[in-house]
Parts: sequence; C-alpha cells; structure tokens
Amino acid sequence: VLIAIGRDACTRSIGLETIGVKINEKNGKVPVNDEEQTNVPYVYAIGDILDGKLELTPVAIQAGKLLARRLYGGSSTKCDYINVPTTVFTPLEYGSCGLAEEKAIEEYGKQNLEVYHSLFWPLEWTVPGRDNNTCYAKIICSKHDNNRVIGFHVLGPNAGEVTQGFAAAIKCGLTKELLDETIGIHPTCGEVFTTMDITKSSGQDITQRGC
Repeated sequence: VLIAIGRDACTRSIGLETIGVKINEKNGKVPVNDEEQTNVPYVYAIGDILDGKLELTPVAIQAGKLLARRLYGGSSTKCDYINVPTTVFTPLEYGSCGLAEEKAIEEYGKQNLEVYHSLFWPLEWTVPGRDNNTCYAKIICSKHDNNRVIGFHVLGPNAGEVTQGFAAAIKCGLTKELLDETIGIHPTCGEVFTTMDITKSSGQDITQRGC
C-alpha cells in the first residue's frame, strides 16, 4: 500500500447546529438510530456520513432505498449494517460478511461461539507449485442459535465472488448444518466451506498436505 486516503465528514459548515442536529465532535459524523434518524426526529442521514457505519457505496444506496420506502411506502424494513459482504482487493483477496471474531466474542461471549477454520489450496496454484497453506477460510457460529453463521471470512483468489454468493445464504439464516449438507463443487475455493470440521477451540492442526 503506497498511500491510504480516508474520507472526511464535512458537516461543520452546513448549519446542522442551527437546527440542533448533533455530530460526533471527534470525526464530524452524525449519530443515528437503527432507522437513520438523528437526534432531531424529522432529520435523517444516510451513507458515509453516519457515525460507526460502513463507508461503502452499496450500503448507502440500500439504506437510501429502504429509508424512502419507510417514509413514503409504508415499509418497515431497516438496513442491515451487520451482514454486509465486502472485499479488500489486494493481490490475495480478502472477503468477509457478518461479524469479525473479536466483535462476535464481544457481543456473544467466547463460550457461546464455535469457530471453524481451514487452510486451503486453490486448484490454479497446484501447477505453479504455490504454497498450499496461504489461503484461509473461517466461519463463526452461534452455539445457541442452531450454529447460525454470524461471521464469514475468506482469504484467497476471487474472495469477492465467493463472499457475494455466501452473503445471500447468510441473510437467509445459514447454519453450519446447512453448509455440511451442501454438496461442494470440486475443485473450487468455495468448496472449503462445505467440508470444514476443525474448530479453533480444538487446537488441531489445519495445515494442508494436498489438493
């Protein structure tokens, strides 16, 4: 990474103080409730300006659509800011959806989670002989909610494509049992999520020795 440029919330000179809308003085962002409503009931905010929310264009678009439907279409559907698929497009891609393991522990308690993980070897890496223990997959499951998948993480080729597909399943309440019952497409990277059987708590070795 040669240079990383962040976004600034330019909220200090648009008159929010005149109508009493509060901002986070540290970063200029606007705190809202789960319906994008500010502390002033008739003022709403969406997108990157929100305090503590993801700075992603598709999230802003979705939040805007749902807000308009709630205000003018009789809908009650709120934007889901947790199960958002996203990818870091580094040479070896990283994709995620749901909670990070640290956040899941904070919210659910370590004793209430089961974390499954595995290293894997993409087919296209076998011919050039690239390391078969570089790519990594992990799911975080809630023990007391039928082992529902609350966190999905993959580091490997085309992680964005893999994550986008699994994100729909997560929105539908994907569980570890459903993953185990899913027939994998061999040989694909996404297949690894249908064959996971090693938990982090077991301490077992996840090193791969073949395709």
